[in-house]
Amino acid sequence: LTMEMKDSGSVVLTAYHPHSPARIPGMEQSFVQDMPPSHSPTSRSLSRCRRINRMLSNESAPPAFSRSNSQASMDSTSMEDFWCEVESIKESTADGSEEAMFLEFKPADEGELEAEWLQDVGLSTLISGAEEEDGQALLSTLTRTQAAAVQKRYNTYTQTLRKKNKHTVRDVRDIFGTSDSSPTFETVPVSPVSSNGIQLPGQKPVWKSVSSKSCLDCGIDKGSPSITEELSYEVSFSESITVLPKTQEWPKNQRFKKEDSALPKFIVRKSRFGLTEVGDLSAEDMKKIHYLSLIELTAFYDALGVELKRNRVERVRGRENGLFGVPLTVLLENDQKKVPGIKVPLIFQKLLLKLEETGLETEGILRVPGSASRVKNLHQELEAKFYEDTFDWDQVRNNDAAGLLKMFIRELPSPLFTVEYLPAFITLVEKISKIKLQLQALHLLIMLMPEANRDTAKAFLQFLKKVVANEGKNKMNLWNVSMIVAPNLFIYKGKRANQQEMQAAATTAHIVRLLIRYQDILWTVPSFLIFQVRKMNEAAMNNSKRQLMFDKGVRKLLRRKTMERERPERPEGAVTFPPYLQSDIPEGVIRVYAPLHSKVSMAIQLNSQTKAKDILARFHCENSRGSSQNVKGQIQSLHEIGGNIGQHCLDPDAFMLDVYRANPQAEWVIKPKAS
Repeated sequence: LTMEMKDSGSVVLTAYHPHSPARIPGMEQSFVQDMPPSHSPTSRSLSRCRRINRMLSNESAPPAFSRSNSQASMDSTSMEDFWCEVESIKESTADGSEEAMFLEFKPADEGELEAEWLQDVGLSTLISGAEEEDGQALLSTLTRTQAAAVQKRYNTYTQTLRKKNKHTVRDVRDIFGTSDSSPTFETVPVSPVSSNGIQLPGQKPVWKSVSSKSCLDCGIDKGSPSITEELSYEVSFSESITVLPKTQEWPKNQRFKKEDSALPKFIVRKSRFGLTEVGDLSAEDMKKIHYLSLIELTAFYDALGVELKRNRVERVRGRENGLFGVPLTVLLENDQKKVPGIKVPLIFQKLLLKLEETGLETEGILRVPGSASRVKNLHQELEAKFYEDTFDWDQVRNNDAAGLLKMFIRELPSPLFTVEYLPAFITLVEKISKIKLQLQALHLLIMLMPEANRDTAKAFLQFLKKVVANEGKNKMNLWNVSMIVAPNLFIYKGKRANQQEMQAAATTAHIVRLLIRYQDILWTVPSFLIFQVRKMNEAAMNNSKRQLMFDKGVRKLLRRKTMERERPERPEGAVTFPPYLQSDIPEGVIRVYAPLHSKVSMAIQLNSQTKAKDILARFHCENSRGSSQNVKGQIQSLHEIGGNIGQHCLDPDAFMLDVYRANPQAEWVIKPKAS
């Protein structure tokens, strides 16, 4: 049985639900049994692919597997590509070309999940009972729905603790400052920022008219009948969800519509603060983004009435040297000894480069498998010669390079998109119907990824976007690529996957499609999270100042008499001005430093229309008159450093007066943007 469901953009989704009892027996019999080793897809393998696909799609007649140069033959509506790729993966594992790595899952005792969640969001202070400044600062920035999510987990944790230990724990009302069982939260309203940088509670975003260059335009090509929808980063996702009917039931079966035009076209308008990419913030601020993203994702799922599940995995230590089967962090540590600051493993970069240079126009690239024996030999040769720079890349055929790329991803000890949040990825397809809400959940999941995983995933998705862009020659459209890539990303190594797990994995093809199509949106940090980081830093600074004043109090008392003797008499009527009034820089004027330019600093008067790119242009003009060679060939950006932010590479279109008013204590430095 198939149920169709349309979101606000008239998008029809199709998928195969794991709880389809009529299909499970056939699937168990045809797919789960072991397959004999094979070096290439045999007629038996292809026949089984057809059989598996019919059982999952409930088709009465087998789909045509033969491929031609016509787009119609490549544009199959079935999941055939997905299951044939799964079959190929099984065969490559069975013949020993890939090492078997297993992940052990830990059972969770009652209350442990909540305790781990509180630790993961930076609120371990609620468990330990310590009065830590970071935890207090974080709590002070939460929105209403975020605070409710924290309180719900803390309530569950404390109730469990009372049952187990029967001793006193901190009452939730002490944490949130409430006086009864139906608390009202003292939380920060994350609302749009007005033009003067002051937060206006409850104000709806007012977007100025902008050109196409002033927004992120993610969707299908112009001229398509797809509906265009605007996304807002100014308001918390969980706060913007309307109340869902209690009687609403999620469809038990969905059908994904394969056409690229089925995906809506989303536009993210730039606010006056511009847009911020993941790499534009300091590591310390990104850690806070991680805390806030997990709280926001939990609040988002709570608002939708969906349970956010996470896997508890016993970490398996991978190899500490080599190329394949090595944790990303270890690979990067080894590679950074050769190339300091590198963010994506060298072997992964080289495989992508090889395919981009010679394989983008190869018909069936990624789908058509290379020779298993050649791939195995190349794998062994790479392990021996890659770091010696003696490996001959000219000998590598395009399909074999694609096979090595997919093997690298599959052999990672921890999957690229992390085992921990795999249930959340699956849930966003199975339980959330609207594409916009799926995209928002996916956005927060990307913010939660470890830095090495997120950077590597970004490089991979950029490559996949190029593959789709060459669809006219390689016959691989967005749907085809998603079908092939999904099992390599989301079928992780562990105990033998059962029927429900395999069918759930099939739904991830839709996730891959969203990742490829909307990657420019997904790697942008939502503005409301940056605003919360600013508030969190301000709260921490205020706490530190108060503590510093308290610590100095005793010393001041002890030294007061000595200081009075040494201090000269103050003339009658003299006034002492605070430091910010003693400054020679008037309001609305910033001093910008450019250490690599011939003119190293400049005072700039800001007005309501001054943008970051205008300041860069001023320095570029001055630098062109000088003799400095330091900045030639480098992309320079204006950075906001200090104050209520660690370090922030500003969008060229950011209006500087607004940024200045949001962070008047910052320093402004022009330097190369981190790659």
